[in-house]
Amino acid sequence: MTKKILCVEDEPGLRADIADELRDAGYDVTEAGDGYAALAALETLTPDIVLCDITMPGLSGYDVLNEVRARRPDLADMPFVFLTALAGRADVIAGKRAGADDYLTKPIDFDVMLATIESRLGQVERMREKQKSETEKAQEAFEALMEKSARITFEVATEAFNRVSLGMFLLDSERRVVFANQTGRAILDEQDGLLLSGGLLRGATPKETNQLKALVDEALAAAQRGAAPGDGEGGVALPRPSGARSLVTLVCPLQRPADAGPDQPAVVVFVSDPERKPRIPTDLLARLYGLTPAETRLAVALAEGQRLDEIAENFGVARTTIAFHLRSLFRKTDTNRQADLVALFTGNPVTLGTE
Repeated sequence: MTKKILCVEDEPGLRADIADELRDAGYDVTEAGDGYAALAALETLTPDIVLCDITMPGLSGYDVLNEVRARRPDLADMPFVFLTALAGRADVIAGKRAGADDYLTKPIDFDVMLATIESRLGQVERMREKQKSETEKAQEAFEALMEKSARITFEVATEAFNRVSLGMFLLDSERRVVFANQTGRAILDEQDGLLLSGGLLRGATPKETNQLKALVDEALAAAQRGAAPGDGEGGVALPRPSGARSLVTLVCPLQRPADAGPDQPAVVVFVSDPERKPRIPTDLLARLYGLTPAETRLAVALAEGQRLDEIAENFGVARTTIAFHLRSLFRKTDTNRQADLVALFTGNPVTLGTE
């Protein structure tokens, strides 16, 4: 599918040159001459990436970025790249703090621009595939456990579900929650984007509540007619009042016996919280990949989002020592990029818990 790019630049000549380069590279480009035009375009457009000038009349690039992050929680993982002549350290820090993903310095090097776009889009694609894989694995594990439910106790099933790092809610035919795993209860306790009221799951606003209800109703209908795999499934992003990244929910019907009562589980709702960090099972990591204690510490620090310079300072070692252990991690895990390494360590949907 052709990727969509919104290009926001108040200099017509430069905007036209950028748009031409992007179209020649196979992208679908929408142009906006200022911040107001960009926000108007976003009323109907869902771009894969935004290129935006910082210094513009009216709304600045910072203003546009803030509006996008506030108005469009569905674009939380969309890369936002600033086009700027402000290349000073303070300017870069200000942009990063505002939520910008990258910078392109004027005069624009088009080869660097295309490489940056390709890299950022690839990063988003890997994140989405990881999230999809997590949810699919969790659903497969859940369905396998449900098939064996006649042979295992409820206590054993609960312990198994509590190992899943995704929030998991079982709903009966009245849409009432009859079970929530440990992660699901923790998400509800935060009361930020997903609530439990009268036994029913709700979003932060009536709009999100209605969207979630519609998905559950569709899944219930599919469960009642004995849906085929994939039928009746749906998902929605639930914005959070705190401003944190949206909760991502997947609603799926369950296979039920013909004599199932109204209080028996009919629908499962998986909830992925991108702000929750899996607790890395260090001993298991070390055994799986044959890691030394130093390599294991580095793996955990990377999974927690620490930068290499921060890790070196916290560990009290030279940056070259960290680089040595990182190369060893790449070799032992058969990876060659730091992002892929982190995804490997954090991507398992079954974990020892979350923080």
